[in-house]
Amino acid sequence: MSEHPELPVPAAAPADPRAVQRFVDHALGRARVLGRDLPAPGEGATRELWRELSALGRMDLAYARIIEPHLDALAILRQAGRTDLITDRDTWGVWAAEGSGEPLLATPSAAARAADDDAADGPHWTLTGTKPWCSLAGSVSRAVVTAHVTDEVGEPTGHRRAFVVATDHPGFRPEAAAGWTSRGLAEVVTVPVRFEGVPAQPLGADEWYLTRPGFAWGGMGVAAVWLGGAQSVADLLWCKLVRPARPVDDAARTALGQLDLTLGAAQAVLDRAAAAVDRGEATGEHGAAWALRVRRTVADAADTVIRVVSRATGPGPLTGDPAHVRRVESLQVYIRQDHAERDTAVLGRTLLELVQDGSEETPW
Repeated sequence: MSEHPELPVPAAAPADPRAVQRFVDHALGRARVLGRDLPAPGEGATRELWRELSALGRMDLAYARIIEPHLDALAILRQAGRTDLITDRDTWGVWAAEGSGEPLLATPSAAARAADDDAADGPHWTLTGTKPWCSLAGSVSRAVVTAHVTDEVGEPTGHRRAFVVATDHPGFRPEAAAGWTSRGLAEVVTVPVRFEGVPAQPLGADEWYLTRPGFAWGGMGVAAVWLGGAQSVADLLWCKLVRPARPVDDAARTALGQLDLTLGAAQAVLDRAAAAVDRGEATGEHGAAWALRVRRTVADAADTVIRVVSRATGPGPLTGDPAHVRRVESLQVYIRQDHAERDTAVLGRTLLELVQDGSEETPW
């Protein structure tokens, strides 16, 4: 595990925008280093990669939230066979969320349609429309972004595809940041971006982005960051009990035991998933099941940790410890990428489909 340099801002979210920018720049610089040093998922060291992501999340969840997409983008480029796009100077985002408004459309040139490949010699597609939930759009230099594919005259084909874009094009226009009232992940400025004829290089064929094994692996990498965030919240109670200001009672011991059981179970599931990835057993629907299993387990663990720590420590940390408040709120915001009971239902459906295909018996 690598050593992480001291962060350039205090644990409490700074009010000074210049301090926030220093924080973001520091994290992106660290992302460049880790992008060179860390393995990609599925290359035999997935457990070590995810342990590193957890360590980053435990250190500072917003810091890890900035680094994780950069590492994910590099993995996506490797999976697409586009290592030629990886440089030491670029920083990356990954924007694949969909919203209810105007979609982002990808329109090919005649040359792109004729080639029907990744067009390694340069962009032959343009992106126009709006993409929601673009984190750090004003800070990263490049991004992997998904868009709805059209034909040459702009008629939608019903497919989605991933593309690489540069953020310095004049048609790339992030909207002004507004409306983010939570202190959770406040440093990770997330806004819609308007695209107007932005050149784009495709990654893989239509639907490749969502069907590649790495899509599930990336989702589990995010859960590893969540787990680190949950560990950092639990650290508050641990510190209070190993250096108690008053005698430790059974209620406090019960809370500590519950944290140990909860976090240990989540870590075990994540480690099992990493082993399955490296054995080649987490592809297709098997990979989807592992991703749902891991993300649901870790998200539920995080909710449990927040509840147990809050009950055990009372209102004091939530009213008088800005660093703890920031950790809790960041974790609450971040794990809402999980779809809770809906994803549990999808997991059940996926497991039954695997049995019907004859490819898996009981999953436990």
